Amino acid sequence: MRSKGFEGMTCSIASVLGALGDRWGALIMRDMLLGLRRYDDFRQSTGITNATLTDRLKVLEHNQLIERRLYQTRPDRHEYLLTPKGTDIALVVMALAQIGDQWDLDERGAPPLNFINGRTGNGIKVALLDEVTGEPVRLRDVRVEEGPAADDMIRWRLAKAQEYKATAQ
Repeated sequence: MRSKGFEGMTCSIASVLGALGDRWGALIMRDMLLGLRRYDDFRQSTGITNATLTDRLKVLEHNQLIERRLYQTRPDRHEYLLTPKGTDIALVVMALAQIGDQWDLDERGAPPLNFINGRTGNGIKVALLDEVTGEPVRLRDVRVEEGPAADDMIRWRLAKAQEYKATAQ
């Protein structure tokens, strides 16, 4: 049973999650970021059923994260390519991988993937940076404020968080 979507919710996080569709969409995007393009490769990589894979590819295409391109005729076969919007998902995938490596819930003791700077050969990580200075920012120094598109629910969340913060001190 598919869960209700996030339509009407004013939340950038919900909109990205909605564009991915579900956990299968996230794993397909992972595979695409690794360079996989074809239906059978996604099936082998994830173990996803044909019906679910077909549905998730349509969702990702509808949300303009991927595009389908014909690579063979008789029979027609398509491959899937990332759009510029889809390549932005790399940040989400890499952040999830980084957290998964840190938590080591599978108790592997080492990461299954390493993300490397192709120019320097150094490892890379997702980090918080000051958008003006480029300096690293610690999570405890992050403050969230109302943005120009904030609605009543955003304002309620921020007010509620302030209440909790005030009572914790």
